[in-house]
Amino acid sequence: MTEALRPIDILLVEDDPGDVLMTREALADNKVSNKLHVVSDGVEAMQFVRGETPYEHAPRPGLILLDLNLPRKNGQEVLAELKNDEDLRTIPVVILTTSEADEDIVRSYQLHANAYVTKPVDFDRFVEAVRQIDDFFLTVVKLPR
Repeated sequence: MTEALRPIDILLVEDDPGDVLMTREALADNKVSNKLHVVSDGVEAMQFVRGETPYEHAPRPGLILLDLNLPRKNGQEVLAELKNDEDLRTIPVVILTTSEADEDIVRSYQLHANAYVTKPVDFDRFVEAVRQIDDFFLTVVKLPR
């Protein structure tokens, strides 16, 4: 397998089980079987990326799909922590959220999000949006190891 098509670990930070299911569906049929890991709040997200209990054996994600509206620690707080941590800031973060608010978009980019995608409400469009994110980060972008 070429370097450009090696599978990556994707961390989905999402508290809506329906969106988790649709994301799994979208990634299931793609060319390369990326490994999807899911956590349901911002505190768990930071524990996962830092390898803290109960995620001591979690792999470093090659990509994070981050919802903004999360319990315990919201997505912008997670994004700020990630991008302020020298060891974690190189992990690409795509905001994948229902918010279309200009202030959320601007703030996310100010915090160095790599992309901001508003979740389509239609199932087929949601699946297509996730597939396009996956395709872009798998086949176009060169990710750090």
